[in-house]
Amino acid sequence: MENKKYDILSLPLSEIERIVIELGEPKFRAKQIFGWMLKGMWGEEMRNIPLSLQKKLDDVCEFRLPKVKRKLVSKIDGTVKYLFELIDGEYIESVFMRYEHGNTLCISSQVGCRMGCKFCASTLLGRVRDLTPSEMLGQIIAAQRDTGERVSNVVMMGIGEPLDNYDNTVSFLKLVSSDEGLNIGLRHISVSTCGLVPKIDQMASEGLPITLSVSLHAYDNEVRSGIMPVNNKYPIEELLSACNRYFVRTGRRISFEYTLIAGKNDTVEGAARLASVLKKYVHGTCHVNLIPLNEVEETRLETSKNVNAFKNKLVSLGINATVRRKLGSDINASCGQLRRQEKGKN
Repeated sequence: MENKKYDILSLPLSEIERIVIELGEPKFRAKQIFGWMLKGMWGEEMRNIPLSLQKKLDDVCEFRLPKVKRKLVSKIDGTVKYLFELIDGEYIESVFMRYEHGNTLCISSQVGCRMGCKFCASTLLGRVRDLTPSEMLGQIIAAQRDTGERVSNVVMMGIGEPLDNYDNTVSFLKLVSSDEGLNIGLRHISVSTCGLVPKIDQMASEGLPITLSVSLHAYDNEVRSGIMPVNNKYPIEELLSACNRYFVRTGRRISFEYTLIAGKNDTVEGAARLASVLKKYVHGTCHVNLIPLNEVEETRLETSKNVNAFKNKLVSLGINATVRRKLGSDINASCGQLRRQEKGKN
């Protein structure tokens, strides 16, 4: 039986040092190898690594970097949407966005998603598998190599539920923020969740000062359960109580994502009810990020025309609320669409 190779980009520097020493090489080579990998380079591209060590590494390690299958560039604002092909032929998506404060990359955490949110394209084909830490890190490396620009902020809001891939997500967060790694500060990273309460509590204990972005999308259990099946297991009261515990333990403000869907959750009365439930359960500071629905043909859901009225009502009731700036509107930059199109060809 062939020995399984190390997924070397998923490993911390200390583990790479151990491998290098076991191969009979000096420890300092590990840092050189790590540096090359973070530039997306391997094998002969690692110019200061002896050919003999390159061969040894190929024998025991595999270097997984996503390949760009498709790339769409917005003519409006330069947003770049990537369809990446993974080592097993599966596809994921990432979105590179330019802001005044730096470049942000929205990355995927799973191939597909099993959460079943009614408005989301990512879940239409179900979940295939989790991404490894290297496959999450690789999206950043590949985007930086392609654009020639540094990514300074990361949002885990692409395909998949990050907390449903908990251990790999935590490993990725430690890798991406390490001084020897890409050195992207954890305070510049947002992790999205649809509301897996036990995992929110677990994340609060990790000592990682990320921003938790909770996909709320409703103001009561009837509405939320109708569009988000996860609410049947973890209703709003449990979810918001977990969010409050997260704030108390970490001191980090919670961001609530709220997609406005015509006729479902978008009335001014609904905004008042949302403000009431947030004040009841979340005692720390929070922010509501209002998102006009990106329409997906299969869902038959329509975007709301009440976005500004909804926001103004929240603000009038003392809730910090903003409308997400829509980037890449001409390339349909929300996640899930390109993967679905590509899978449809096969």
